[in-house]
Amino acid sequence: MTGRAFSVRGRIRRLRRRIWTAAVAAVLLTAWPAASPAGAVGDPPAPVTGNATYFDALGSPYGGCGMPQSQLDSQDFVALNVYDTPGDYNFYPRPLTGANASKTGLWNNGLNCGRFVQVQISDFCTGVNDGGQNSQFCRNGSWVSDAYNGATLTMIVADSCGDSNGWCRDDRYHLDLSKPSLNRFVKNGAPVGDMYPNHWNNRHVTWSFIPAPNYSGDIRIGFLKGSQAYWTAIAVSHLPNGIHGVEYYADGAWQPAQMNSDMGQSYLISGTSKGATRFQIRVRDAADQPLNGGRVYSFGLPSSCGTQCAADYTEASYTTTTTSPSASPSASPSASPSVSPSSSPSVSPSASPSASPSTSPSASPSASPSASPGTCQVSYQVASSWQGGFTANVTVKNTGTTTWADWTVGWTMPAGVGLVSGWSATVTASGSRWTARAPSWGKTLAPGASASFGFQASGSSSPGPTAITCP
Repeated sequence: MTGRAFSVRGRIRRLRRRIWTAAVAAVLLTAWPAASPAGAVGDPPAPVTGNATYFDALGSPYGGCGMPQSQLDSQDFVALNVYDTPGDYNFYPRPLTGANASKTGLWNNGLNCGRFVQVQISDFCTGVNDGGQNSQFCRNGSWVSDAYNGATLTMIVADSCGDSNGWCRDDRYHLDLSKPSLNRFVKNGAPVGDMYPNHWNNRHVTWSFIPAPNYSGDIRIGFLKGSQAYWTAIAVSHLPNGIHGVEYYADGAWQPAQMNSDMGQSYLISGTSKGATRFQIRVRDAADQPLNGGRVYSFGLPSSCGTQCAADYTEASYTTTTTSPSASPSASPSASPSVSPSSSPSVSPSASPSASPSTSPSASPSASPSASPGTCQVSYQVASSWQGGFTANVTVKNTGTTTWADWTVGWTMPAGVGLVSGWSATVTASGSRWTARAPSWGKTLAPGASASFGFQASGSSSPGPTAITCP
């Protein structure tokens, strides 16, 4: 069976999750146990090599981590194995606890959600590599190196693989990759373009966990569908190094939040008092350390939710203070409140950017002083280029003295250059004039703060953009 056949099975798997996730939203706060420490597994030795398969997209409304696909920091994403049960293809209740804790795969009951992995393409199988139960990988053939070996891509953990096949059960280091990402792997500064379908056959990949690349800003917090005063499910994203726990402040004390089943970026919390719609949380990262020194995030149920959130995901704006790990959120904050995140990771299709001159023009925004800073600085750098296209990374910095709301950057591209896609901002083109607008999770830039985004374009990377402004 080829990767194409597996993608059909993947769609069935995601349909099953859609039904299961809907049930999660209907249960009470105490219905699901927290992920058991006894089931926790450590990071694999880096790097490791396993088989790779692909799937078409995350389930709707949420992927296995509890995030809608549209809200991910990167559209290059992977699924990790729920189970580590070679030769055993039975299903066990999730999350895996108690007697089943020893069956825990690298999904780790959701604790590896939101982490980034660096993935490198390895050998091609010349035989049958169908993931059949109790069957050898790459039967009647061998693993061989070819022109695609060494291509790399940075991807985010967003889903789980719990199917009853050899890949998801017998191969501890198996990765299930987003199908649209397969031809975005980069080698010698350019996307490979044609690895899938003719050169795929569920190849080997070598991978390791890494911190979020080019990280800036702060976390994002969103309410999931059905959230209200007496049942509140949040999703925490834009993480510097994953998430291993959430605490919420209620009735004068910090309480450990329960994970929403094993959807590792979704937690069930309560208000600061019974029935309240104001919330305060702290987050622990993948190293189980307090994020940002124990920073406290304070927010409320958005007005757009009314008494209950109807949308699949409703982002919350928050303020922050920093306290000692044992203190109440009102005790001696060491930092004044700040607004919610200013940017997201800039994850480019290129994992190995080629050197290119950068420019840092200064410009005066045309918006009113109350809505934007007095000045800004924009840095532009070509990350990779190839015959007929290129990718570029852009950083915009607020060099003024006031907060810049709804930041926007504009520039003029040379004739013959066309926009293919953008990330970490809304990038649009009207003729030769291009515009990047702040993403939903980073609408504001405080004085001195920066945001990064990128885009892929067709045409030549030289000459670069002109007339860069911050309108």
